[in-house]
This record gives sequence, structure tokens and C-alpha cells, in this order.
Amino acid sequence: MSVPEQQVTVGFVGLGNMGWPMARNLHAAGFRLVVRDIEAAKQDRFAAEHPGAVAAASPDAFAPAGLVVTMLPNGAIVRDAMLGWGIGAALRDGALLVEMSSSDPSDTLLLAVGLQPFGVRMVDAPVSGGVPRAVTGELAVMVGGASADVAAAQQVLRVLGDPARQFRTGRLGSGHAMKALNNVIAAATTCVTAEALVVGKRFGLDPRTMIDIVNASTGRSFVSGVFDSEVLTGRYGTGFALGLLAKDVHIAASVAAAAGADVPVIALTDERYAKALTGLGPAADQSMAHQAWWDEPLSQ
Repeated sequence: MSVPEQQVTVGFVGLGNMGWPMARNLHAAGFRLVVRDIEAAKQDRFAAEHPGAVAAASPDAFAPAGLVVTMLPNGAIVRDAMLGWGIGAALRDGALLVEMSSSDPSDTLLLAVGLQPFGVRMVDAPVSGGVPRAVTGELAVMVGGASADVAAAQQVLRVLGDPARQFRTGRLGSGHAMKALNNVIAAATTCVTAEALVVGKRFGLDPRTMIDIVNASTGRSFVSGVFDSEVLTGRYGTGFALGLLAKDVHIAASVAAAAGADVPVIALTDERYAKALTGLGPAADQSMAHQAWWDEPLSQ
């Protein structure tokens, strides 16, 4: 990273499991940071642990930022931070919002309209890779927006993600659509993997043997790896909350509805994750979802 880029002030909103290591990586790369979290103690702690970072006591703290990154639970919270609390109004004309949350594309487009009076541009750049890749700065990034804005976002995107795993998805909102569709594939695969293990267990098969065979055969997937390391061990520690995955699944169903597509598998996956969310609560690890579908322990 060149010295002029290192002198850019970046705003970072959302210091959760993903946001904290992402902001830390930007600080390590030399950016001046203004940070905001709904928990004031968290933003104060980040500033105390990262010399030069400023905890935002008001929206005006973001005035020097030419670029703001948001990593929040959903698009409604992003909108509240940018338009309700007032970060958008505090930014200078020509500033760029890089929206890296997992949001509904319709919320993204509405937010872009709301930011127009302030001259604030926007790209959506949701990520995949979870906390481990947030820590290492190797996230996969799906980027939607105008070409000039995507180019301007590269100064932070290449710090937060692996350039070889960055994908240009198209117009604004397309990144968020792609993120939801990717996650619904994983969620649907979780449903069928759990079903197969329950059926096999009732038939007399050992779940550990089943997963070992699946991982050496055509059923292998990222999800079967999660069952291997998290479900069968009882660890349930992927670091990704059930509430967030259920939200992404529902976004995918909404995108499908807007596209007029007949998607019975996505619809059923949405139904299954709504049941899991009701039974286990949003804070449960997403790998625990099967516990709400059957009273059938899979851990050993």
C-alpha cells in the first residue's frame, strides 16, 4: 500500500465478530480510523487498543473520512447508522460507503437513494469466509456498484480480502443478492446433510462413519466439513450466528420472489431456518440448526 493511501481516513461502523478484526487490519495497514459501534464501550476499547483510532462520539467525527465501511447485522441497521444517526449527512460530498454487511438488495438500493442528497456514493461488498478469514484479511468479496466506485473501494477491499477471491457481480445490490444466494446453498445443503445423518442413524449407521464416507465421496462439501468439525464433535463453534444465516436465507427467498422464480427448495429452506430460529434463538451457532428439527443428537 502506498503512503498516500495510508493517510486516508476511513470510517468503520460495526465492531462485532467480523468487524473488529477487519477494522484492526485496516489500522495495521496504516489507515487513520474513526470507529463506531452501538456499544460505546466497545468502540472506546478499540480506540484505546489501536493508537490513533478515534471513537465516534457523534456523526461529526466521520467528517474527515473519505470512505466508510459498514459491517452490521442487516440493512435496516445500516440505514439507521447512515441516515438515522446521521453519518451520511456528516460526510463530505464525494465520500464513498462500502457496505460489507449481509443486507437485502432492496435495502441497499433504498439507502443509495437516501445518500444521494449528501453526494455520498455507495458500493455493496459483502463477504464470505467467516471470522478466520476476517482475521487473516483473506475474505472473499462480492462487489456491486459503478466501476469508478468499485475502483475507489479497492484501497480497503484489498486489505480486507484476498484479491484472488474478489468478484465483480454487477450493478449496485448485486453483491448482496449473490451473498444471500451463496448462503442459501450452504443452508439447503445443511438441511439435507442433517436429514441424511438422522436417517442413517435410525437405520443403524454411525454418523462419524457416514461423514467420513461423505467427505471421501461425491457428497462432500463445505457443509460436510462443518458437520465433521462442529456437529459430530459437539463443538458448535463456527462463529456464525443462526440469526444471521436465517436472515440471509430469507433474503434469498425474497430475491427469488422478486425475480418471479419457482424455487421450492429455497422456500423449504427458508421454512426450516425460520423453525430453527424460533426454537434456538438468533444467538445460537448456525451449526446447531438441526437440534430444532429433530430430537436426535448427532454429537458423539
